[in-house]
Amino acid sequence: MGQVSTAPAEIERPESAEETSAVPEPDVPWVTLVHNDPVNLMSYVAYVFQTYFGYSKDKAHKLMLDVHHKGRAVVSSGSREEMERDVQAMHGYGLWATLTQDRG
Repeated sequence: MGQVSTAPAEIERPESAEETSAVPEPDVPWVTLVHNDPVNLMSYVAYVFQTYFGYSKDKAHKLMLDVHHKGRAVVSSGSREEMERDVQAMHGYGLWATLTQDRG
């Protein structure tokens, strides 16, 4: 009588593309964007950034200039829930704001 091996046979299989790129993508943060509009004064936009976000006068002024000259500025980043809250707050101040994922 012959002996039967119970050890599993080693099977070679090629690596699939999925396995080689199985490194999980890090969480992509969300950002709040404030957009330029023809209604609000630049001084008011800077005031909102200082009041709501607690930014210094200089930082608020720089962000306001980005909004004015570039058409928009990232004013905060974090979880989706936090950014939804910030967008709602900007709307409450009468500013045009949206949220998106920061893809770099």
